[in-house]
Amino acid sequence: MAAEARTGPLDFEAWVSEKADALLRFAYVLTGDASLAEDAVQDALTTACARWGRVSRADDPEAYVKRMVVNAHISWWRKFRRREAPAADPVRTARAVPDGTAARAESEAIWALCATLPDKQRAAVVLRFYEELSYAEIGQLLHCAEATARSHVHRALAALKTTLSTEGAEDA
Repeated sequence: MAAEARTGPLDFEAWVSEKADALLRFAYVLTGDASLAEDAVQDALTTACARWGRVSRADDPEAYVKRMVVNAHISWWRKFRRREAPAADPVRTARAVPDGTAARAESEAIWALCATLPDKQRAAVVLRFYEELSYAEIGQLLHCAEATARSHVHRALAALKTTLSTEGAEDA
């Protein structure tokens, strides 16, 4: 909703009811993990609630809160990137795949590939291709120069291409 179309201040609870699902989807694509996505959105909404007077007057409150989500995720991985984390179980048991899950399997494979990218590269790719932001906007959200945002996307795509080429050669 554009700022000029509003007749009064936005109600925080009503706004969250309307935008929560979209924010969670955005955060999931950004983080690649449902729990991290929920944490990032919760942190952003907690901050937004405390500053709702200012946030609601922004030209685009949703973009403002999305930036808060990105910042919350960046803060998290800066804080915890050096801590040990348990590795996922490398042995996966085969399970029956019901009809219609081929698309989901492909989607999960894409997310698994994206999860191998460094955090800033993954964030830049998500912002570029999922949110369809310009490099200048990505630079603003990631607190870097536009050229650095381009570099993050370029390096991420090169890494994904190399991984896919290597996997394709192994399958042949």
